[in-house]
Amino acid sequence: MAGRMREYILEVAGDLFSRQGINATSIDSIAAQARVAKVTLYKYFKSKELLIIEYLRTQEDRLWQRLAAVPRQESARAELEALATGLLDIIGEKDFKGFASLKAGVEFPQSDHLVNQASREFSRQLRSQFVELARKADIKQAETLALQLALVVEGAAMMEKGPQGNASIRHAKSLVRTLIHHSD
Repeated sequence: MAGRMREYILEVAGDLFSRQGINATSIDSIAAQARVAKVTLYKYFKSKELLIIEYLRTQEDRLWQRLAAVPRQESARAELEALATGLLDIIGEKDFKGFASLKAGVEFPQSDHLVNQASREFSRQLRSQFVELARKADIKQAETLALQLALVVEGAAMMEKGPQGNASIRHAKSLVRTLIHHSD
């Protein structure tokens, strides 16, 4: 029961965070929406900051699980492209609401804030996966390519809901292919 209540509160908070923004969502509104007393909320999450961190971890875990389901490719270069385009496919989905960690980093720009640090960790982990696959593909400038791919993916995530719609995803995929296939 306790685990289910914790997950329920986290789900309610996550819905509010994604619709309203993290800073605009108060503990009072989370408790009201979840129909629990604030003391109950604080029983499971000692602070709003810890609730936010858990929300971000949950969102990231779901993302990495989805990407783990992408079929294996015949080469490391193809794996690299599949990872980047898989992320872009997710961004292009109708119900995509942005990468929670990136949005949180915008709302908490102070580099010493735990939420900002969690946001940067998401970006670091993304680049790290790109670097690992680029090195397996014997790409000499693996770190540079990883940064370029992260810029494309993160940029597409931030602008996808704009007026360009899915055209931005098509262009981002084209750019990913160009970057990967022209890397030595």
